[in-house]
Amino acid sequence: MTDVDRAAAPYSGPTFFGQPRPLATLFGVELWERFSFYGMQGILLLYLIYSAAEGGLGIDETTATGIIGAYGGLVYLSTVGAAWIADRVLGAERTLFFSAVLVMAGHIALAVLPGLAGVGVGLVLVALGSGGIKATATSLVGTLYAEGDERRDAGFSLFYLGINLGALLGPLLTGLLQTTLGFHYGFGLAALGMALGLAQYTVGRRRLPRSAAEVPAPLRARDRLVAAGVALAGVVVVVVLALTGVLRADRLNAIVVGVTVVAAVGYFVLILASRRITRIERRRVLAFIPLWIASAVFWSLYQQQFTVVTLYADSRLDRSLFGWEMPVSWVQSINPVFIIVLSGAFAALWTKLGPRQPSTPVKFALGTAIMGVAFLLFLPMAGGGPGSAPLLGLTGILLVFTIAELLLSPVGLSLSTKLAPAAFRTQMVALFFLSVALGSALSGTLAGYYSPASEVPYFGVLGGAAIVVGAVVALLTPVLRRLMEGVR
Repeated sequence: MTDVDRAAAPYSGPTFFGQPRPLATLFGVELWERFSFYGMQGILLLYLIYSAAEGGLGIDETTATGIIGAYGGLVYLSTVGAAWIADRVLGAERTLFFSAVLVMAGHIALAVLPGLAGVGVGLVLVALGSGGIKATATSLVGTLYAEGDERRDAGFSLFYLGINLGALLGPLLTGLLQTTLGFHYGFGLAALGMALGLAQYTVGRRRLPRSAAEVPAPLRARDRLVAAGVALAGVVVVVVLALTGVLRADRLNAIVVGVTVVAAVGYFVLILASRRITRIERRRVLAFIPLWIASAVFWSLYQQQFTVVTLYADSRLDRSLFGWEMPVSWVQSINPVFIIVLSGAFAALWTKLGPRQPSTPVKFALGTAIMGVAFLLFLPMAGGGPGSAPLLGLTGILLVFTIAELLLSPVGLSLSTKLAPAAFRTQMVALFFLSVALGSALSGTLAGYYSPASEVPYFGVLGGAAIVVGAVVALLTPVLRRLMEGVR
């Protein structure tokens, strides 16, 4: 089968809810990876800031939120390396498998290693592994659809449902274990979840299309030695910087932001300057730039669920339910509930509208602006004391978070495969994730300015800025649609 044939018919056979059946395998591995990821994430900030008497490490809030932001950024930044490995060395399918192994090892480290040693080793392994799964799983979903297949957005929405099933269950169960047995039991459950995902993927990986195992641009043998040397040198540099105190916890966030910006600019230049892309492909990449910026702005607010919203839930939220106090981490499961409920509706809506659905730039504009509105909705509850914010109020705000997310995030994943030049298929997905990396790292930086006393300017300024960015993207929509050359 030629490359043209694969593009026209990448999969034919039994279906999964009207989608190619191999989507079920990718759906499953993402479900369990998200279970472990969000289960750990739901209790991680609490582990960092709670006192030793409460089972935590007693780190100050500003440093702790910076660590969370840097870790979140590193997860998405690592998609760049994983995408390169998938495109040049292992192929997407094998890269996903080994990445899942790294995630499981990271959660085991958090569960069994005490103190900052467990945090350092565990978060690095989870970040590297999660980045690999994100880049490759999304790319593999894209291989299941022919160009122009109207099921693509609906398929990505269904894939996103699997992600959020895991995101729902993870914080509920790890949070319950954390409050009853301790933090390390919660981290251990996250490791078990990833082990289940790895087992499921091992059984189902053979059903993926043959193209999933291909290496699009394999390295020559002598170039592999050079690449291995560069990777080893990079590890040595990181170790030296850590030992000399340059990579201090309070600097990590700024470092991740800087590295992400440099990597994104470098990637755009590399792709646009490549002789392996056509004129149409180059115009499509140019159209991706303002959407990439809007995505970074969106995620800088959205990812504050794991920083500001967690602090808010711990100190400002009334978590009493019929005389029982809900664990803080359970707040992280509210958003996935709404996604599970609404993602099917969004998928059905896009399928029903078909070519009449809003264009991708319009969806990006709406998603970014609505995320700004969500921040403005914190203002009516501003200024209260501990336990003064009603759970119903925060639940409503997280519903608006969800609507914004469903307009932008799954559509962004789909767009990265639609606009990708043939020679940069997986790496274009990684480029989209770099916008999430930048937003995630910025969310940690921004969280350092939050305090109960500054809620009005904090939520007001950030919410207003996101609305302005959404309006700019809306105004640019006619230009972007021309550059996208027929891609909606």
